[in-house]
This record gives sequence, structure tokens and C-alpha cells, in this order.
Amino acid sequence: MTVHADIVRPTAGSAAGVTYLRRVGGVAAAPLVLLHGIGSNAKSFASLMAALPPTVDAVAWNAPGYDASTRLADLSPTPTHYANALLRLLDTLKLDRVSLVGHSLGCLFVARFAAQHPDRVAAVALMSPALGYRVAPGAELPENVQSRIDEIIALGPQAFADKRAARLVHQPTRKPGVLAAVRDAMAAANPAGYTQAVRALGAGDLLADAARIAAPALVAVGADDLITPPANARAAHAAFVAADYREIADAGHALPQEQPEIVADLISRLVERRNV
Repeated sequence: MTVHADIVRPTAGSAAGVTYLRRVGGVAAAPLVLLHGIGSNAKSFASLMAALPPTVDAVAWNAPGYDASTRLADLSPTPTHYANALLRLLDTLKLDRVSLVGHSLGCLFVARFAAQHPDRVAAVALMSPALGYRVAPGAELPENVQSRIDEIIALGPQAFADKRAARLVHQPTRKPGVLAAVRDAMAAANPAGYTQAVRALGAGDLLADAARIAAPALVAVGADDLITPPANARAAHAAFVAADYREIADAGHALPQEQPEIVADLISRLVERRNV
């Protein structure tokens, strides 16, 4: 796939309390809106945005509590709170109908938004989907989920990133640039915003939301993902009314960064085939 030099650098913006990167495309089709994972940010989609065809209008948000985006008021938010923030952003940007792309935790927000606002969603793509833990309001998080909060507070973002980043990349010594980008994004996380995102992960139930989505859908996962393994992605795929499914070789959890051209091609074909 050809990378077009005049469109590879998205511009920064801010609206409705959310900062974002936007790469304006050349046609009036449903824009792509990209929602990052729990240890990532909008910049984590830079290589994917560069690999997309020049006709595609793409917006990558910094979720509430990330970068300079305003944190949510609720200290224990659910995916619904993030879906509401996304709705405000789309309304402010006057984007009436979009194709949503989520990575990891971002998939929970994509699925909740698509289930709640089907008229606003042309297509859905879930990359390395987190399924959520269906924790009831006020209940304690599972130990493996709570440990994320405890570690980033105890270690600080940089040491936290140094400890965790390599597990997100398949054969990280072969991909030093990807590993550095993953580590930098994780090190940039604000502990307060990250804590809220972890609590949303605990509350999420992607399978229930996916079952309510009739829009064209794609589920993709790295074949060597250690964080959200292919079994998770297959469960997400099965929950949809109808969806395509792909396992991508030589990729771990950081799928959009490890294989941006493959992911861009899959998303482009989903959008083009559905004539959105």
C-alpha cells in the first residue's frame, strides 16, 4: 500500500473537552473514528492513519483522561460514560455517521456506542478486543485488573511502561521502533485517567453489546497476542449478528502498530464493500 506523504501527518485538534488527531480525506464518506487502548493514545494510530487510502477521513481521539482530554467526572466510569463523551465529540465535529475502529479497551467503547446509537454507525472494526469483566457497580475489581491501578500508582508511568510494554509486541527485539512507540505511549498515561479507564474495563461487557450491533463488522487479532488472545477475539466475533474475522501473523497486542498496512487494508475493504 502506498503511503501518501501529503496526508501522513494528522493535525491536532480539540473539541468537547477531547483532544484528537485528524487526517482529512478526499471524499464525503463516513469518516473513521479510532479509539485507542488503555495504555495508548491517539498517536498510537499514526502509522495506521498514514497507511489508509488518501480518500479516508480519520479522527483518532485521546480518551477522557488521556493527553489533554478532560477526565470524566465519575471516578468509576463505565463504557457508557466514554460513549457519551464520544457522542459529544461527534456532535461538536458535526460527524453524523461514522465508521468506528477500536483497539483493546477502545473496543468496549466502540461496541457500547454502536449498540446505543446504531443510526450513527456505518461500520465497526474491533482490533485486539478486550471483553470486559462485567463487574457490578460498587463491586471490587478482579485482582489482575486492580493490579494495573496499583502498579501505575506505585511505579509511576515510566517504570510501569518499562515493565509492561514488551509483552504487547510480538518478538519486540525485531521491532524496536514499535516497542519504543508502545513504551512512550504507556509512559505518557496520566495515572488518574488510566485508573478511570481500568474501572471502565472492569465494568465492560463487550459480548452483550456486540450482540446488539447489526452494522457491518470486522474483528481482528494478532495471532501472538498475549494480552487479549485470539480466543477473546473469536468470542467477540461469535457475538455479532454478522462479522468478518481475521487473525494476523507476526503481531501481538499492538496490532495496529505492528501491522498497520494489513489493518488499513482490512478496514478499507470493510468500508468500501459496504459502500459507506
